Amino acid sequence: VSLVESGGGLVQAGGSLRLSCAASGRLFGSYVMVWFRQGLGMEREFVASIRMSDSSTSYDDSVKGRFTVSRDNTMDTVYHVYLQMNSLRPDDTAVYYCAARFGSYSTGALMDYWGKGTLVTVSS
Repeated sequence: VSLVESGGGLVQAGGSLRLSCAASGRLFGSYVMVWFRQGLGMEREFVASIRMSDSSTSYDDSVKGRFTVSRDNTMDTVYHVYLQMNSLRPDDTAVYYCAARFGSYSTGALMDYWGKGTLVTVSS
């Protein structure tokens, strides 16, 4: 099983980035894909999630209206999940991780698989 994030980088405040997560090695149709982030010296926190079966989504209040999580409509051997981030702020600076959990996700639930993360830096 492999989860690989991409799309991170340096952006000015107010700018946009689109993160991608390529998940392979398992049939992820029954999984929830979750984006987390961890700032320097901070605890890892939930950002957004999408249920692969019906594309239902959930967001942390800090990103609602600015971030959008989506997935590819086609189910293939590689599943793609995206995090479109608009109106970025310096406090969005963090390493962003993609993770997968079978079934459902609730706060604090252990994830089954993790990616290695991609760094997003927002300059003021």
